[in-house]
Amino acid sequence: MVQKYQSPVRVYKHPFELVMAAYERRFPTCHLIPIFVASDVVSEETSEDGSITKVERRCALDVDAPRLLKRIAGVDYVYFTQRNTLNRKERTLHIESHNETFSNRVIIHETCCYSVHPENEDWTCFEQTASLDIKSFFGFESTVEKIAMKQYAGSIKKGKEIIEYYLKELEDEGITHMPRWLPSSQTTAPVRPTSLCTSPCVFLALPVSPVVPTPILDADYIKRYLGDLTPLQESCLIRLRKWLQETHKGKIPKDEHILRFLRARDFNMDKAREILCQSLTWRKQHQVDYLLETWTSPQVLQDFYTGGWHHHDRDGRPLYILRLGHMDTKGLVRALGEESLLRHVLSINEEGLRRCEENTKVFGRPISCWTCLVDLEGLNMRHLWRPGVKALLRIIEVVEANYPETLGRLLILRAPRVFPVLWTLVSPFIDENTRKKFLIYAGNDYQGPGGLVDYIDKEIIPDFLGGECMCEVPEGGLIPKSMYRTPEELESEDVRLWTETIYQSSSIFKGAPHEILIEIIDASSVITWDFDVCKGDVVFNIYHSKRAPQPARKDPLGAHGITSPVGNNVQLIDKSWTLGQDYSMVESPLTCKEGESVQGSHITRWPGFYILQWKFVNMAACAATNMPRVDDVLATLQVSSHKCKVMYYTEVLGSADFRCVLLLLIFVKSAPLFSLLSSFSFLQHLA
Repeated sequence: MVQKYQSPVRVYKHPFELVMAAYERRFPTCHLIPIFVASDVVSEETSEDGSITKVERRCALDVDAPRLLKRIAGVDYVYFTQRNTLNRKERTLHIESHNETFSNRVIIHETCCYSVHPENEDWTCFEQTASLDIKSFFGFESTVEKIAMKQYAGSIKKGKEIIEYYLKELEDEGITHMPRWLPSSQTTAPVRPTSLCTSPCVFLALPVSPVVPTPILDADYIKRYLGDLTPLQESCLIRLRKWLQETHKGKIPKDEHILRFLRARDFNMDKAREILCQSLTWRKQHQVDYLLETWTSPQVLQDFYTGGWHHHDRDGRPLYILRLGHMDTKGLVRALGEESLLRHVLSINEEGLRRCEENTKVFGRPISCWTCLVDLEGLNMRHLWRPGVKALLRIIEVVEANYPETLGRLLILRAPRVFPVLWTLVSPFIDENTRKKFLIYAGNDYQGPGGLVDYIDKEIIPDFLGGECMCEVPEGGLIPKSMYRTPEELESEDVRLWTETIYQSSSIFKGAPHEILIEIIDASSVITWDFDVCKGDVVFNIYHSKRAPQPARKDPLGAHGITSPVGNNVQLIDKSWTLGQDYSMVESPLTCKEGESVQGSHITRWPGFYILQWKFVNMAACAATNMPRVDDVLATLQVSSHKCKVMYYTEVLGSADFRCVLLLLIFVKSAPLFSLLSSFSFLQHLA
């Protein structure tokens, strides 16, 4: 199985040329790298102008492996071939290495890159990625992988220290500057070629992308804002972030958010990517990113919801206090409905994320989760009202799916005798990792050693828990029945909140594409689309027809009304229609994989009817070009039971509206040029 790793970007706050001078001192051997025992130059060539030097080396490593494994393998040293290219003009050093020893059983490939920092030309960036593919190794595959992992982790930690050691050595010798390379016609002193070799201390060495991400995800940034991560955890974060950049068209969640999903799945890339994509689709569909700006809590929540933020705990985590025993859960459900309660809880979680970011800046260390204190005084059987428990379970389900690893600690105080009953109902819906963060105190046990003061400063313990700090959390109480709403009103409100989104969803089956019809009156109108592939792989097509494919209910949207028959899966193109005769394709087919987010537009050339189509595609079947007849049948049977799902939004801009938008974009993009021309004209007047 192929294992891939990518380190964060390391930043040396020194010019590229000085870093190269320090790098050169590591060879032919380095006392700071004990396992690097020898290196021989196989070939070396320099371009005519001296700007590029290519060096190939053969390096020997005394790998830290068990004696038995070395004896079985019949080797004392492991040999690597390394090809290095130094471009003095572009100020880059690219390093590629792969193993010679056991290359028929183990394939190790590494790519490293030194380059100039994109925002500061006097700083140098270093990136490193690696892949390991163990085909067979005398039955020691697992052992070899662990050894490789150990060497890789050690190289990441040690590599920066070695360069900094030699930079300090140069400084002690009075060398603090190295001249940049200039063409021979511009320099009087010959340029001495730099000796090149990548760090051969890495048993598994890997490449990094020569393109530095923006913003740079460097090691210092990770430690400052994300915390201490192992090299493999750093690699998972960087790779998942890169995948999101490639598939989500720039709409990338913050690194802290990505990291929460990785932690929730123990840094299993595939599992974390799956739940993260589902959550991103959910956030987009329900506009959760704008919840804090758009959601206003009803007055009944402001008066009777017994929860609120209260300072922070000893670790700097935001502290949320919930007086659940004083909450009239039945009254809240009867007065508001499930959806309003869910929106309120989601707004609390969004506020918690915002407070974590603020506290990270205030305390100067990563704070990615909050502490929740739940006071159960007053909890009784009326809190076990079935609709209330149902609403609670649904809230837990949504929060668990979309806010993993946001709860750092849950302190449950004054748990009464009825609490075990509630815990039995609720605990199966709570993730095991989350349950481990629960601390439960019965009666007044929280007041003694190991109690509340171990987690919260005495000065901010709320007054109702025996402290001296006034807490602004509402005391709750019973909601007047006059505020209750009828089941019909609650159902209508729940439906309104749940469907309050501009996006629609549809399932797509093999042989049953989903299609929507758009009628265009004026040519040169613009059809825009924004869709997410929630499940499976699809092909997106746009067709044009002079006549409607079938009668459809039209919405009164004016000259550019969008029409679509009712249903989750709609097929409009009749099977008797012939492509090129009854209708035509106006855009090249676009294949979209699961998890991708796609935006685009099409300028219509003719009036008539345009059909947007999402069609099921089997990527595996497409890749297999010479599949036997039997396998083809089996593949068809296997695929027929699967379906795809897309979430989409379409809009039509009239030609006049589009021209206005286009002119605005042209003005924005040409603003710097306009300012320059204005300045030039002003200077002419001064002259």
